[in-house]
Amino acid sequence: MSNEKKKKEDRLSSRKKEDNKPQIGDSKPAPNQDSRKKSSDSQQKSKSQKRERKRKNVKAHDASKSEHVEGIGGHSPLDLYEGSLLHRRGRERRGKPIGRYLMCVSASEGVTQIAVLEGRSLIEHYVSHPANDWSEIHGNVYLGKVQNVLPGMEAAFVDIGTPKNAVLYRGDLQFDDQDVEGSSSVKIEEALKLNQKIIAQVTKNPIAHKGARLSQEVSLAGRFVVLIPESKTFGISKRLPDSERRRLRSILDRIKPTEHGIIVRTAAEGVTEEEISLDLLRLIEQWEGINSFAKKAKVPSLLYREPELVFRYIREEFNKDFRGVLIDDRELFEKVRNYAESVAPAIADRVSFYDKSEEKLSLFERYHIHEQLMKSLDRKVWLPSGGSLIIESTEALTVVDVNTGKNVGSSSLEETVLANNLEAAEEIAHQLRLRDIGGIIVIDFIDMEMQKNREIVANSLREALLRDKTRTQVFDISELGLVEMTRKRIGEGLIESFADECEDCSGRGFVLDEKLVSASDGGKHR
Repeated sequence: MSNEKKKKEDRLSSRKKEDNKPQIGDSKPAPNQDSRKKSSDSQQKSKSQKRERKRKNVKAHDASKSEHVEGIGGHSPLDLYEGSLLHRRGRERRGKPIGRYLMCVSASEGVTQIAVLEGRSLIEHYVSHPANDWSEIHGNVYLGKVQNVLPGMEAAFVDIGTPKNAVLYRGDLQFDDQDVEGSSSVKIEEALKLNQKIIAQVTKNPIAHKGARLSQEVSLAGRFVVLIPESKTFGISKRLPDSERRRLRSILDRIKPTEHGIIVRTAAEGVTEEEISLDLLRLIEQWEGINSFAKKAKVPSLLYREPELVFRYIREEFNKDFRGVLIDDRELFEKVRNYAESVAPAIADRVSFYDKSEEKLSLFERYHIHEQLMKSLDRKVWLPSGGSLIIESTEALTVVDVNTGKNVGSSSLEETVLANNLEAAEEIAHQLRLRDIGGIIVIDFIDMEMQKNREIVANSLREALLRDKTRTQVFDISELGLVEMTRKRIGEGLIESFADECEDCSGRGFVLDEKLVSASDGGKHR
């Protein structure tokens, strides 16, 4: 009996030792007081030395505030310290920047194409028509008039000056709780009246026969923060590490305006309080300009225009991970270079001009973009092992079919299917991003017998989609081997930007033999 007691005591002591070991998810020890004191002292010095510069920049911004409709106005260059500039530049080798991405911009005949390469692989492509004020209006702020309220649809149609009225749904309304009783359950016909003037922002471009989608919750994007006027929204990007989130939260507690909401972007990592404050100040002044213009503007009117796509991409994505931006149009290059110097001065020299007259190949041919674009427009995509994907888009949803094709494997059927599906999951994430496919997507993976393998494939797809900045939602593989997922749709896809509907088949993909059809019913419907 004594031996058994001794064994039990040994087991308990070993368990206690295991419990005392550090576990996954345990927080790291906080920095010591000395390091905190040093960092705070340096920050205070930085604040005092740059306060005067900030005042000068604000005065300069006030002088150029007349162009309040344009989205790229009012960005004065940031005066950063040498240490801050070096931190932002990223790694270099032999004087040349090292980065995962390369951005190529080709402009011709009123059309601008933007291609983003990861290594040599094309991952994103956009077509912009700067002269088109009707199709590319995402982010624009309008003063509109309510034309019709549909209680059964919980939506209202608003005239914003576009050929088709925009739609505003009940969930996108914004009103003061004091003005409307029981605001949580208020109906749209109670909040909006016919011919009422409203300020709203476009959240989705018009697509096909559908008008643009609106929201009364306006958001103005800066380099480091997003301002949400007259809102209580407060947040910090989840992509940032916890330590950085805590630092930024302390900064926001000091500079956040009481009457507006604010969201801190991923680009704010390592950014000083002075820079964030200046970015926020610009956005507040921008909103004040929009508000003052709305009071005297006619209905409908454009209050604020988002900058062209290339400027938006520089603002949203351009960082030290880009080894360069190449632009083959001199005028556009000068504009982008000046804009980059204002929002990302440390890496503005990575914006370069590609002289078509001196180069043997065009920009897109030089980096094999044309070749990859042609493949992305095809319905069939080959996988490295010999399998294939068939991508078909309809009005309701997009269907992706996974086939083994030439992939016959070398061991068992289950292992062959699993390897093929894993390849397909990686390529599907790439194709959805490249083709800019949005809405409902159904993926028909090859059937797998083991539930464990199904989970592996589903998790692999989710992991691959993490590199996509567009919001996605993926469900588990069903018993039929289908995966249902959604990807946020903002504008038209890649194929729609390059192609028009066929006049002969009306987009159906085949032409009916009218003679044969009429002959089959005895000629009744001639």
